[in-house]
Amino acid sequence: MTTNLPLKLEHLPNSLPIEGAVRIELVEGVPIFRASSFVQERIEILLAKQKDSPLDSEEETELDEYEELDDYLSL
Repeated sequence: MTTNLPLKLEHLPNSLPIEGAVRIELVEGVPIFRASSFVQERIEILLAKQKDSPLDSEEETELDEYEELDDYLSL
């Protein structure tokens, strides 16, 4: 499996809470990282807004950073 991810994350989204942002669940004995309900809701808000109108640059950056973080958590 080849990925194009950088070796390390450069930034986290500013809206990412310091505590409670990620939870770990066991799925068939495998630990799975999941975003908290707060983070999931924020991503859903950004995606819904993006459907109606373009995001401003800060929101676009935030959504991109969540996507990058999701890629890392999906590895």
